[in-house]
This record gives sequence, C-alpha cells and structure tokens, in this order.
Amino acid sequence: MTPYLSIVVPVYNEEGNLENLMGRLYPVLKGMGRPFEIIFTDDGSRDRSLEILKRLAGSHPEVRVIEFNGNFGQHMAILAAFEISRGEIVVTLDADLQNPPEEIPKLVAEMEKGHDVVGTIRMKRQDTFFRKSASRLVNMTTRKMTGMKMTDYGCMLRAYHRNVVNNINRCGEASTFIPALAQTFASSPSEITVAHAERSEGESKYSLYKLVRLNFDLMTGFSVVPLQLFALTGIITSLGAVAFAVFLIVRRFLVGAEVEGVFTLFAILFFFLGITIFGIGIVGEYVGRIYQEVRRRPRYVVRRIHGGSDEG
Repeated sequence: MTPYLSIVVPVYNEEGNLENLMGRLYPVLKGMGRPFEIIFTDDGSRDRSLEILKRLAGSHPEVRVIEFNGNFGQHMAILAAFEISRGEIVVTLDADLQNPPEEIPKLVAEMEKGHDVVGTIRMKRQDTFFRKSASRLVNMTTRKMTGMKMTDYGCMLRAYHRNVVNNINRCGEASTFIPALAQTFASSPSEITVAHAERSEGESKYSLYKLVRLNFDLMTGFSVVPLQLFALTGIITSLGAVAFAVFLIVRRFLVGAEVEGVFTLFAILFFFLGITIFGIGIVGEYVGRIYQEVRRRPRYVVRRIHGGSDEG
C-alpha cells in the first residue's frame, strides 16, 4: 500500500534518543489511521545509532533506514530520504525529541487545508541562551537578505506536499537549506506553533562554526544581496575617499605641510582594507559554491538501504 504520510528523520549519534523516539512516534502515526512510512538516514554515526536503526527496521515493516558512507550533513540526509519517500505528505523531524512527535497531526491537519508547505514556530524554546540568541540573529539576517517570510528557520519539524518534494529532488544542488528551498516552490505556505522540549540525551550537533556556516548557506544560496551590499559599500567608500582627498589638498594649500594625523590616516587605511578583505570573503563564498557545483561530485553516498525490500 502506498503510504499517505512519510516521516523523514536524519540521525547522527543519537543512540540515546532513538528508542524513545520510536516509542512515541509509532503510536502517533498508528493513531492517525493513515498508511505511513518512516525513513531514517544514518549520517555516518559513530555510536550505536545504526545498529539500533537496523533493529527497528527489522521489527517494523514501515521503517526504512538509509545508511550513508560517511557524514554528509543534516540536509543531505533529508534529501536522500526525500529521494525514496513515497508519501503525499512528507514531514521532517529531528531525532533529539526536542520537537515532540505528538505535534505531527497538527501539521498534517494544516496541510489538508490546502497548504503545500507548513513551517513551525517553536514556543517556549528550551535551548541555551547562546542557541536562542544565535537563532534569532540567523532568522533576522536571513529574512533581510532573502526576503522570505519565515519566522523560525531553525525548526526542522516541517511538512511538505509531494509536489514540493519532487521539485526539491530535481534541484541537485551541492549545498542548500531545505526549508528555504521549499519556500521558493511553495504556492500556499503556512506556519503553526509547536511545542518544544529540552534535549534529554546527547548534545546539539550545531556548534558556533556550523551556525555561521548555516547563515552563509542561507545568504549565498538564496540571495545576491551580500554582493549588492558590498558593491554599494564600495561606491560609498570611493566617493568618501575622493571627498577626503579633496579635503587634504585644500588643507595643504591653506595650512601647509604637516605630519599630524598620520595615525588617523593609517586607521582609515586599515578600515578600508578590512572592508576589502570582507568583500573578497563574500565573493569567495559565491565562487566556492560555483566550484562545488561545477565539479558535479555526488552530494552523498548511500552504502545500503535497510528495511522494506532491502534494496541497496
């Protein structure tokens, strides 16, 4: 029977959460009375996660497990599951239980109102001050840069219609951010509030560096605003430099030669150099992404698919 609902769960070193996740997720889906499938992607876990997932696939016919050949990242894990998903509605869910599986029926109900993408907003977030502050910064920056109206970019509990998933599967981008990519294909997006819980086992996989990388993925993957801002800054800086040069020439005729202000000139020079280096870095981000795309290397490598027909 073709599933109506596909649940996609990326997994990386979550051995402490998987049993509890399945113990809560499976009854929720059974209670909805619709055919479903659960697709886990093991993203190169170094703990017992894959062993637990294979055991779940062996005991539950609705479960399939994609085994990656290494660590390719959360979004690649989701894209691999999208490729083999069959449901009319596809829901992404993190394995850490911070987004309760019990919220899934709310997303499905919203989708059945005619929406093709349903995003979520985490209420009363149970994260550290650093995580919440970084998330707010990413959300604000991304909205300004991309113009997309998404409230909470970091929440992966989201629902997508089959048409949107099919369009995502056709993209083949080497690096992307799925919620933003789906938003570009959505004709009737919606958002709902969901509960949020503390992580009970393990630790967050998003370090400060990964959060910065995520922000660059969003800005450079879905907008050219950074390049435009840098070009505008260059124009303003050039005009300011010309005006300052005129000022120095006039001052020399009026006051005469002097050595005061040398350190001020050095400070201004270093400021302009800083802007230049920052701009080169932004351009480098775009060039690097072009380089990744033209190489056409596989985005991920699947070692085997467990469960179902055990195709691999």
